[in-house]
Amino acid sequence: METLYTAEAIASGSGRDGHVRTDDARIDLDLAAPQSMGGSGQGSNPEQLFASGYAACFHGALQLVAREDGKDVGDSSVGAKVSIGKGEDGLGLAVTLEVVVPNLPQDQAQELADKAHQVCPYSKATRGNIDVEVVVTDD
Repeated sequence: METLYTAEAIASGSGRDGHVRTDDARIDLDLAAPQSMGGSGQGSNPEQLFASGYAACFHGALQLVAREDGKDVGDSSVGAKVSIGKGEDGLGLAVTLEVVVPNLPQDQAQELADKAHQVCPYSKATRGNIDVEVVVTDD
């Protein structure tokens, strides 16, 4: 792989109740486990950061495949829900990507979302490792 960009971040403190900062300080956040996991919920958490990155990356992939297909996705959006839960092997993740493409019929929007899922680097990285569901919705 030819590296185009490398992001750098460091976590310090007590893991989920610590701090994370990127080398350029664009992200500089206190972390806290969510209340549902026994934490204070008074900071961001790794699942929120992963959801943000996945949503942005997938939206970029959607725009790319739409351009290649000559489709208008100008008012589109992608939401990512990242869940953490207990499984047979301990804690694990699952993702639901909610894709909204108001300018296209449902079947065309789903086709683009499926194509985006094949080219998105986050989707490639998670494929076969965690459950990822891609859902096209109206809103």
